[in-house]
Formats: sequence, C-alpha cells, structure tokens
Amino acid sequence: MSLAAFQDAFAHALLASREDARAPLASLVAQPAFAVYRNTVMKSCVDALEANFPAVARLVGEAWFRAAAAEYVAGEPPREPSLLAYGATFPAFLAGFAPAAELPYLADVARLDRCWSESHVAADAPVLRAQDLVGVDTAVLADAKLEPHPAARWAFFADAPIRSIWSANRGTEAPEGEIAWRGEGVLLTRPDSAVVWGALDAGACTFLDECARGGSVAAAMDAALAADGDADPARIAATLIDAGAFARLVAPATDRAL
Repeated sequence: MSLAAFQDAFAHALLASREDARAPLASLVAQPAFAVYRNTVMKSCVDALEANFPAVARLVGEAWFRAAAAEYVAGEPPREPSLLAYGATFPAFLAGFAPAAELPYLADVARLDRCWSESHVAADAPVLRAQDLVGVDTAVLADAKLEPHPAARWAFFADAPIRSIWSANRGTEAPEGEIAWRGEGVLLTRPDSAVVWGALDAGACTFLDECARGGSVAAAMDAALAADGDADPARIAATLIDAGAFARLVAPATDRAL
C-alpha cells in the first residue's frame, strides 16, 4: 500500500464503524489502542463544533448538541489542520437534520454563529471612517464603490427574530421582555479587534449586498430604496460607516482608494 493510500484508509477508519473500516487496516482497527485514538479524534471535533457554535449549543443543551455534532463529524470530517473554522456546512446540516425539525430557526442561529467565527478570523484591514470622506465631491461619491471590510458579515431573516434569539444565547445577558416574532437583520463587524454586532434592517442589508457585488454608492442607495420604500439611503450609509462595515471608498474606474 502506498503512503497516500494508507493515509486515506487511516483517515476513513477514524470516523467509520469497525465493520466499515477498509480491509487493509482491519487488523489495526481491531486493536483497543486504535479505538482510544478514534474516540479522542471524534471528541476533539465535537468539542470544536461546540466551541464554534455556542448559541446553538446553549439553545439545545449539551447532550443534544453533542449527539448531533457526532453525526455531522462522521459525514464531514475536518479538511484542514486548524479546527478554529471547522463547521462551515454545519448550518446546512442542521437545516436537514430531522431531530431539529421542531426548531426551524436553529439552522439560521448556526449561520450567525458561523458569521461570528468568520468575522473573528478575517484578514485585518483599515476601517473606513466618516472623516475619511470629508472633502469628497458628491458626484464622485455617487459613482465610487464602498468596499465591505473583510470582517463584515450581515444577513436578514424575514420570517423570524433570528438576531434576537442568537444574541440572547450568544451573550451572557437575557433580553428584557419577550422577543417579538418578526423579521430581523444583523451586522457583525470587527472595528477594534473584537467582533461586535447590531441590528440591520432590510434596506441596509440590501445596500451592503449591492456594495459586495461591486455596485456604486448610487446603485446601493437605489437598491436600498427598492427593498424598502421608506428607507433613508444617506442615513443607511452613515450608519454602516459608523459601524465599521467598510474598508475603503474606491474611485470609479480606477480601483484607487479615495
């Protein structure tokens, strides 16, 4: 057996049942020490998922979460050495996980946990501040592009208060009063080395979507108005800049920061 074939069979055996282990490694898998090693690997992966999805774990409880995580790990083993970002497909897994059917919001809560992890490990970059735009001509500004910060993550959930549910289970303080069941959006940024988050309406989310597609400031404002006729595009832009959602303003047709 070549080294590559051995490594492939060994990795498969770590997460397969003893009966499913590949024949060349059957004698190795039968040894008690291998079972100890396999259990250690499985526990490390489940521990990583629990650390990466704390709001989900708090919502469903440790026992439920770890049982679901074990099923996920068996089908989606880590594909890189670091477990810091493990679980990219865990939200999608929960969306199709039968025991989670009674918690239809769980996959979206997992999505926000994932957004937090992505924001946390995103590349460093300068944060565009309001004072950086002082003196920029209005016509130039309209045609320029606002480039989202690498650590910015956002989402809008039209049918459920996912931000409130997630925030209540992500933080240490319970929300005041009952959560109103209505659509919500959220913006996560990392303006000063720590991930922070806040509410985001549909117009602001659409504004960011257009910016991420490379649209101009004017196009982003039009998109925000199309999503919400009552939106104030100028206020949206100012709020997003204050939140640290952008890295720079790029001049039209030059890709040069203004």
